[in-house]
Parts: sequence; structure tokens; C-alpha cells
Amino acid sequence: MSDLGPRSSNEGESDGFPLGNCPLPRSRYDHILLGHGSGGQLSADLIARVFLPGFGGETLGKLEDSASLRLDSGNGRAGPRLAFTTDSFVVRPLFFPGGDIGRLAVHGTVNDLAVSGARPLYLSAAFILEEGLPLVDLRRIVASMRAACEEAGVSLVTGDTKVVDRGKGDGVFITTAGIGLMPEGRPLSIHSARPGDRILLSGTVGDHGIAIMSVREGLEFETVLESDTAPLHGLARVILDACPETRCMRDPTRGGLASALNELASASGVGVTLDEAAVPLRLEVRGACEMLGLDPLYVANEGKLIAVVPPEDSDRALQAMREHPLGRNASIVGTVVSEHPGMVILKSRVGGERVVTLLSGEQLPRIC
Repeated sequence: MSDLGPRSSNEGESDGFPLGNCPLPRSRYDHILLGHGSGGQLSADLIARVFLPGFGGETLGKLEDSASLRLDSGNGRAGPRLAFTTDSFVVRPLFFPGGDIGRLAVHGTVNDLAVSGARPLYLSAAFILEEGLPLVDLRRIVASMRAACEEAGVSLVTGDTKVVDRGKGDGVFITTAGIGLMPEGRPLSIHSARPGDRILLSGTVGDHGIAIMSVREGLEFETVLESDTAPLHGLARVILDACPETRCMRDPTRGGLASALNELASASGVGVTLDEAAVPLRLEVRGACEMLGLDPLYVANEGKLIAVVPPEDSDRALQAMREHPLGRNASIVGTVVSEHPGMVILKSRVGGERVVTLLSGEQLPRIC
């Protein structure tokens, strides 16, 4: 079916975070929906039904943030191991508190490399420009991308430009790709989580998505709420130096923390127990989510990561994160368990429990 089914019967308030008023998709569809870009269940279905069967391959099938590729140096010797990733950015509006589409594109690509354990090196960027876009806006985006590259220590080395008719492109779409160098002996993978592991979150959730919505909806806060977009390569390196046995890292962008943890549980065949009281959340974000009927667990982040570490290393990893500027609000938010494999269970502040599923529809379209 190409339309959406009835709303969830779980709309409104739960005993913890408010549940989003997301329309649930019908079980079959013949056309692309906005929800296919949510990073949730529809995105996963699209990948499973179309892209994996269409392209196949062991590397693609792992569904890591970056592909790990071993180069052949010849003479039977193994060459360096590279991380390779690609992403597209369609955020609306193009400029928002704390960033813009250009800064977001660089950070998003750098972060996919960083949470894979790689040292980001090179980027490409392809621009789809809409007829009528002011050149002053394009120059501003390019300058922002250059500054973000310098901040992350990467070079943008190749690119492409196309122009579409007026009204067909929302100003600018940007597609990026990134290459990084993978260190030897640090095989991070979303398939590696084990029961007993601790799940660390580097800071507050939902800042980016609510910063975007504050512009769209005209929301005002007592303090300025900005996107958390930032390059995570430095924080990732600090974590790996403090805890070389880190199982995996992930940046919870589209679909938020909930989707990242569901992907982890599914890929590793484990359960996850999430402690609501331990999840850092700004009061402004909480208030905005309650006003808009959103669940902050599903709201996108662009400068946060989760790290899964062995229990004996969790305190050391947490301390290292808190000593980094991007990890000051880090917290241990959950535990990997052998029970309920493939599921995420939230323990609420008031003692109840609920299942945190993949996002069914599209909470916040066009935010990354």
C-alpha cells in the first residue's frame, strides 16, 4: 500500500518519555513513503527488501556505519585497512541554530568513519542545486564546509555539481563520501556486543532534531537551543585509548537513540535494558517534545555517540568521555543482556517497563 494506516494505540503519554504520534505503516507498500527516510522500521524494510537483495555482498550486508576494506599491496602482502562511507543530507531549513547543511554534511560523514574506529582523511561532496538558490547562500554553505573540514582534519578532494528545476530541490541537497584509515587490532562491529556489556552515551539526546523543529514551528526557549552537530573523531579516539576492548560505537542520528540500540540488539542477537533516568536530556528538549508529542529517544542527534564496552572497563571509559569537551554529560545508560534478544526494554523513572521498538513512521522529516 502507498498510504499510511491508523495511528498507534499507544499515542500520548507513557509512564516514561511521551510516545510519538507516528502513523503506523501498513504491512505492505508499493511506493516510497516519507517514513522510508526515518532511520526506523520502514528504512530497515527498504534495505532488506530492495537494496540488500539488489546489491548483495558480505561487506554491505554487515550494515556497519562504514565499510571496512583491506587493500592489496601486491606481492602477497596485505595493505592498509580503510573505512569507506557515504551519506546524503536534505535538511530543511538549510541554516539552523548551531549549524547548516554544509557543516552537517561534513560532520555526519566524519562521524560515520570515527565511530568505526577510523581516522578520517578524505571527503567527496556532490551538490544538487535548485535553480534560484542565492549564490550568497551557496558561498555560506561552502565556507561552513571548509571550516568543518579544517576542524576535523580532513580534506575535501573531489566533487560534482548538478542543477534541477526551480521547486524540485529545496535549495541544496548534498551527498558526501568519506575515506579513513583503520588501525590494526581494533575490530569494532555492531555484531560484537555481549551480555554484561555497558552502553555509554556521550551526552544529551534530541538537541539537533528539536533545534530544527524550533525554527520550523517558531518555538522559543529561555536559553538558546542549538544543534549538537560536531565532529566525533577526537572523542572516539579518547574512548579507544582508554578502552581498547570497546565492542562498538554508533552515532544515533536518524531514528535517534532508540533506533541505534534496536540495530545493536538485532545485529548482536542480544537484549538491551535502557535506564530512562540515566539518559541525559535538556529541559528545553523535554518540554518541546511534550508540546509536539514526540519521543526524545527517537529524535535525531548529530554530535553524540554510544559506546559499548566490557563491564570492567565502563568506569574508565566513562571518565575518559567526561574529560573530553563533547562528553561532559556522558552517562552509562544501559546494559546488554541475554534476555529478550533483539529487543530494547526501557526501565522508566517510576519503575515500569516498556518495549522500545524501531520508529514505525516519520517523526521529524528532513532534519539531516
